[in-house]
Amino acid sequence: MAVKIRLKRIGEKKVPMYRIVVAEASTPRNGRAIEEIGTYNPNTDPAAVKVDIEAAKKWIANGAQPTTVVKKLFKQAGLK
Repeated sequence: MAVKIRLKRIGEKKVPMYRIVVAEASTPRNGRAIEEIGTYNPNTDPAAVKVDIEAAKKWIANGAQPTTVVKKLFKQAGLK
């Protein structure tokens, strides 16, 4: 079972907002997630990123692979 940390899109049309979730790699983008570990709102200036750092560290230690965008968001949030 390959696990990824990725974005799940929520919000209205043309007003995106995202949840940072842990999900199996084979599930659809907005499919069932194992756990929600944060949010990302690109509509604010500057973009708002909230991450549960302890949960993110736990999942990375267990082998979850963050996507490239999530890696950048983790860097902004102070992880790594």
